[in-house]
Amino acid sequence: MTALTDYAKDLLARALVGRQPALPAAVWLGLGTGGSDASGLTGEPVGAGYARQPVAFTGSGTQRNAAAIRFSFTAAVGTLTHIGLFDAPAGGNPLTWSALGTPATLNAPGTLTIPAESLTLLAD
Repeated sequence: MTALTDYAKDLLARALVGRQPALPAAVWLGLGTGGSDASGLTGEPVGAGYARQPVAFTGSGTQRNAAAIRFSFTAAVGTLTHIGLFDAPAGGNPLTWSALGTPATLNAPGTLTIPAESLTLLAD
């Protein structure tokens, strides 16, 4: 994930100049169908058991998800093409977004899993 949202860019800029913004204490990963720097992830599924999932990162420099991230669906949601990080499990502020390496098509109930250490984040 490399695209910071406008909100995250502002947060980082304030932190760098000592204005001490409130940094997120935790982050959640969402799935969707698009994204932009202004809005972050767009097109999150509604219903079908979808919920953003908490993510813990590890590493120095490049950050990697410490454990597998599992999304469970009770019904089809179609093709999901993007991911995004948020500072809340619902609503909240978008932090970063990116296209998935391979879109995921869910035409029936099931689980989408992102293996441990396969989600990376590096701000450069």
